[in-house]
Amino acid sequence: MTEEVKACMAKQKTQIESAIQHLEKELGRIRAGKASAQMLEGVKVDYYGNLTPLDQVGAVNTPDARSIVVQPWEKKMLPVIEKAILAANLGFTPQNNGETIRITLPPLSEDRRKDMVKKCRAEGENAKVVIRNTRRDANEEIKKMSKDKTLPEDMAKQAEKDIQDQTDKFVAQVDKILAEKEKDIMTV
Repeated sequence: MTEEVKACMAKQKTQIESAIQHLEKELGRIRAGKASAQMLEGVKVDYYGNLTPLDQVGAVNTPDARSIVVQPWEKKMLPVIEKAILAANLGFTPQNNGETIRITLPPLSEDRRKDMVKKCRAEGENAKVVIRNTRRDANEEIKKMSKDKTLPEDMAKQAEKDIQDQTDKFVAQVDKILAEKEKDIMTV
């Protein structure tokens, strides 16, 4: 295998790994019945005119499986944080007790669980599309090398096979991640 082919495959692997990391991050935001600080990861708070991530204006904790507690560094930020959580439209209502904000997660209904599974599958399909696009790009690069006569035809065929094998391996990894998340969501 030539250095160009190795570089092409390494580039594809890097792009695929970043797609899988993105998938795992997105799936972490989808609630599976247990409270997680990741659920509030995308919430931005207006902190003195700047949109700031919630975890930079207060501590986010999960004291038990059904609740999240936000302890702001400054008490005057309580209403701003509460408003930001409501605006994020995450499906739960924060309760301000004057010192902290407590979010109690309601138990998930069967329909809500099925909707979450659909959302997970959509995220998984997006990751698979990215993986297939990287395969296409890598194959085009190999074909270009073969056409330019910098890569013999038999090596090009082997490289395309190796790219397909790498793609199949990562698609299987995405399926495994999705199966684990679906099982987690559907467990009552």
